[in-house]
Amino acid sequence: MQHRKRVWPVAIAVATATVSAATLIAGCGSDSKADNEVHNIIYLLGDGMGRTHVTAARERFAGANGRLNLEQLPYVGAVATYAVEPGSAKPSLVTDSASAATAWSSGVKTYNAAIGVDAYGKSVPTLMEQAKAAGFATGNVSTAEITDATPAAMVSHSLLRGCQGPAFSESSCLPKKSDGSYEAQPADKTLVTPIAEQIARNNTADVILGGGLARFEPDDQKAMQDNGYEVLGSMGDPALKVQTPESQRVATAADLKTVTGQKVIGLFNRGNMTATNARAALPDSAPQKQEPTLAEMTTKAIDLLAKRKDGKGFLLQVEGALIDKRSHANDAAQTLDEVKAFDDAVAAALDFAKRDGHTMVIVTADHECAGFNIIEKNTFTNAEAVAPPTNVDTGNPANNSVPARDGKDNVKDPARSTGLVNGAGHQDPRNFAPATFRTPDDPAEVKDGSPEASLWLTYLSGNHTGADVQIYAYGPGAQVFAANQDNTSLYTKMHQALLP
Repeated sequence: MQHRKRVWPVAIAVATATVSAATLIAGCGSDSKADNEVHNIIYLLGDGMGRTHVTAARERFAGANGRLNLEQLPYVGAVATYAVEPGSAKPSLVTDSASAATAWSSGVKTYNAAIGVDAYGKSVPTLMEQAKAAGFATGNVSTAEITDATPAAMVSHSLLRGCQGPAFSESSCLPKKSDGSYEAQPADKTLVTPIAEQIARNNTADVILGGGLARFEPDDQKAMQDNGYEVLGSMGDPALKVQTPESQRVATAADLKTVTGQKVIGLFNRGNMTATNARAALPDSAPQKQEPTLAEMTTKAIDLLAKRKDGKGFLLQVEGALIDKRSHANDAAQTLDEVKAFDDAVAAALDFAKRDGHTMVIVTADHECAGFNIIEKNTFTNAEAVAPPTNVDTGNPANNSVPARDGKDNVKDPARSTGLVNGAGHQDPRNFAPATFRTPDDPAEVKDGSPEASLWLTYLSGNHTGADVQIYAYGPGAQVFAANQDNTSLYTKMHQALLP
């Protein structure tokens, strides 16, 4: 491990200048918005949020005939999410957050783990960089570390998403060759500069709110303050060579309420922010209780960006990151609560957009996570089933599967499931059985975790899937998203709306 602070400021400056030049070539620098109804874009991303995540959250919190806030946006479409293999255009059918975020932030397909670079490792300008160069205010909000893939892809460039900081390491920052050795360092040193260092120096986002304080160091704070940022909390003691949790101070919701500056960074946890479900269970004395909600961060970011004196407009990205992270963990209760928390942020954005009249609101996901699904009451997934589905068609033998399942396969796997995950079997860490939840449509006496609860949920895996995701849109020009589209076209459509 080695620190790379103050080693490549020239490289970062050159990269920024290159982006600025690219915006002029793209024709993004017009000062007049008189002929363009869209002054602002709020792009909200539910990380890992597939169609079933939305359906399950609706049924859980609003009932079968209810609607989430995001479902009330008038234009609905679908987004294909595949990535490509490194150094090629060959599709990789299941994306990660990095390649997906690069697709909508820069309009190119790239390999999984890539941030702000194309499939060949070449830096590509981002929509937020272009918006900033054109004079727009910019904001980046996430419940993950602000250096994590989705927020990072709007404001940085890295060969590998793990190169977050504070220290450089080959294993985190350099791809491997087929023989297992590391690639040579690129000529563009920005691509192996820790993402935290890039964020602290490139001024791409004016308002930065999220987690990830441990990724930053005192010289990052000084760099940001020198560039006019108000830093909530503290990134550490400049006298210490190695930062400790005790030397840093996370920002709090109270800090956020009082801030009024046009440029601000607030990091509310040393890592990812605390899941809604877990935070609610903590005592009031717990530090995590002082974190703002995603809706509160969204509201504050909009307020700060909308008050810019020049009135040019703004671009704001908001990520509900923990939908994905709790889906990876196969924790249905936390997953549902994170969808609800994200939907509350959508409500905040929509409220502003309706009052403003010139704001486009876009709500989508980067990919689906874990094969989240709603199953029939008293049933199990194939791997857990008391009697897995037959693969023999007694009405038409031509449809029989080969090989046929014999009787010995029709048993529930005792090593993996002992009952309802919220019920008697929840103490067993191997328990992958369905989780059950009451809904507003259930009788009052029905409890979560009971067989009588109407919402039965399960997961296919602990990883991403290749399913298309939904997209919802509101505002002037938003009808262009009511289509089946590739994730790279989201960049094109947002660029045309904000920077024609």
